[in-house]
Amino acid sequence: MRVVLLSEVYGKGMGYLENLMPKYLARLGVETHVVATDLSISFRRNSEKSEYDNCAPRNSAGSVETLDSYTLHITGHRRALGQMRMAGLKDKLRLLRPDIVQTMTPIGWIALDAALHKRSLDYQLFTGCHYHASVFPLAKKKTSTLSSERLQSLVMRKTPGRLVSLVTRKCYAIAQDCADIAEKYFGVERTKISVCPLGVDPEIFYPVADDRDAASRTALRQKLGFAQSEIVCIYTGRFNAEKNPLLLAKAVERLFHSGAPYRGLFVGNGAQGDAIAACAGSRTHPFVNVKELGTLYRAADIGVWPAQESMSMLDAAACGLPIVANHTMTATERLNGNGLAYRLNDLEDLARVLSALRDAGTRVDMGELGARKMKGEYSWASIARQRVRDYETALGSFDGLVKQ
Repeated sequence: MRVVLLSEVYGKGMGYLENLMPKYLARLGVETHVVATDLSISFRRNSEKSEYDNCAPRNSAGSVETLDSYTLHITGHRRALGQMRMAGLKDKLRLLRPDIVQTMTPIGWIALDAALHKRSLDYQLFTGCHYHASVFPLAKKKTSTLSSERLQSLVMRKTPGRLVSLVTRKCYAIAQDCADIAEKYFGVERTKISVCPLGVDPEIFYPVADDRDAASRTALRQKLGFAQSEIVCIYTGRFNAEKNPLLLAKAVERLFHSGAPYRGLFVGNGAQGDAIAACAGSRTHPFVNVKELGTLYRAADIGVWPAQESMSMLDAAACGLPIVANHTMTATERLNGNGLAYRLNDLEDLARVLSALRDAGTRVDMGELGARKMKGEYSWASIARQRVRDYETALGSFDGLVKQ
């Protein structure tokens, strides 16, 4: 079986689906190719300087290389009707001759072009939806059916999305709210939507397991300036208003000044960086390669994402950290038993919830439950096995790549 995953962008050293799922598909004997454009991974934010400039530079159009036993192909791009379009996609697909094409989204030029070329190139098409309600403004607004925003979405998203859906076998939504958005706003037929979470790489993200891990945790905390008795709250990602890690820094500062042993570790980059670093009890750290990220989580005690959801929550939970997120997060299964919610943007309530995790035994119990959950339900290895079963069903054959 030959699978081609189409992604608008690709950031080397990142921990996204397009980086990690292909690794596990390849391990199952699937010939796997990732095709992405040469766009910056943050091109949609229209900023002159990206938070990722230093850790994930743009790839060169025309390059082909092997990573983790799968092949990465970088194409050029062009603008069409105000949106970016993958250049030379049909020629690339004709060259690769895939059995399966998987897109990251059911809308946009990549999905439309993949649907358009499906019949002539004879492959089965799958799509995905990663849009949470927290990052899709229209889902949170109360607007009439005939409002300009709704009508524009109907023309630009729902109608073309339905055309793509008609020739799609399955659309993988990473959470229930993503499934709702796929149906309501992107035109995907409900019968073709399957809720399938993002995964974690168990080779990178796992709890402290032995003396070597314990020694690494101790050494890294000393290097970062944290005492063993302190409770380190870690956030990883962009330092911007939408993610709002500054709220966590302020909560840590409040606890720090009260004499509580809380500290903050912020791994990433962005506009809030200076303000975070100025908060007592917190320090910032540059983005790291995904292969180094597990070590940082294992050196911390609580994972906190104050605003938008992040797949980093799963990675931190897999490393045995209890998770704190806001009460509006729809993917509550990420917190059930292994995390706590606070009232969104409420500094006092965030400090209260962090205080509720002061007891080490509580953190250990919640962290162990979360690590078991991630290993059992969110592993890329198990997700890849199920994905291959779906692909083989679509092809009408069983190649023996995955045993039941």
